[in-house]
Amino acid sequence: MTMSPDRIIPTRHLFGPGPCNPYPEATAALGLPLIGHLDPEFIARMDRTNEGLRVLWGTRNARTLPLSATGSAGMEAAFVNTVQSGDVAVIAVNGLFGERMCEVASRAGAEVVRVDHEWGTPVDAERVAAAHPNPTVIGAVHAETSTGVLSDIAALGAIKGDALLITDAVTSIGGMPLRADDWGIDVGYAGTQKCLGVAPGLAPFTISDRAFERRVPKPQSWYLDLGLLGGYANGAPGGQRAYHHTAPVGMVASLEAGINRILAEGLDAVTERHRSAGKALQDGLQEMGLELFAAEGHRLPQLTTVKVPEGVDAAAVRGYLLENFNVEIGAGAGEFTSTVWRIGLMGPNANPASVALLLGALKEAIAKA
Repeated sequence: MTMSPDRIIPTRHLFGPGPCNPYPEATAALGLPLIGHLDPEFIARMDRTNEGLRVLWGTRNARTLPLSATGSAGMEAAFVNTVQSGDVAVIAVNGLFGERMCEVASRAGAEVVRVDHEWGTPVDAERVAAAHPNPTVIGAVHAETSTGVLSDIAALGAIKGDALLITDAVTSIGGMPLRADDWGIDVGYAGTQKCLGVAPGLAPFTISDRAFERRVPKPQSWYLDLGLLGGYANGAPGGQRAYHHTAPVGMVASLEAGINRILAEGLDAVTERHRSAGKALQDGLQEMGLELFAAEGHRLPQLTTVKVPEGVDAAAVRGYLLENFNVEIGAGAGEFTSTVWRIGLMGPNANPASVALLLGALKEAIAKA
């Protein structure tokens, strides 16, 4: 048996909903010498990474760590550790990832109370508050990747009462402000492959003391049991760790490098860079006569949803962009697969050169595809 010859894959401009092109520092860190997952040097790196994540989350939660899995596992960890049979989960659904929250909470045994919103609109905190008098948890997506919509998590924190507030920050972390403590987020999960500018593979996670004390005693998942994980990832700084699993040491090194890159630039500067690039793209798309999908005033700068013009083959345009410009953009989600494009400017891709490339390439693709 012979192996297929190696194919040289051209460098892609990853302008879809994620992953984005990583920061060079994050890529370089993947080539560092491999060390063991209980090596003192790795424990120190884990401590530094956890502290950097606290800055990005806007929290002092002791249990802040990168789970050794993707953001979807972060979602699963959030629910299997906080709900079980008989508990009530009120979930705000304004896109695909709110839908997934419902599925995961249901599989964890919770009675799910959906608060459905029109896709493309933000979460209404008053409707969420009215959905159930005493929920165990409330779940919502901060930056809905499927629709390009930003929701007010602080408003949900203000109405949560005794419930735990679970927040999906996959598309927001590293690209816009997060204030978990101030907003009342009890459990938050994210991914590395978007505004953090790191390859996919880890789930930045945080849980408050309040939520940890109320966690399910023996969650259905051994791997995602936060009680067990905490002994490994969140022991005393530099101190003894209880072995739980073999952490992806290279990915943690890459995440640390990505965090350091963001903090060196400054959170305010990174936020402004994403805001400026997103506005320039959205202004340019509208000047081309295209219509944006997300409600005005609630549009994400880092992830733009744009309606496919009538008579245009959405998939053909995406194929033309990839073949002729090495540009990847995303299809719409759910029922909008063929009627919406999702365009991301995240991490190092949030810059004027990316905007110029996208607008020029898309204009040609629409005309020729």
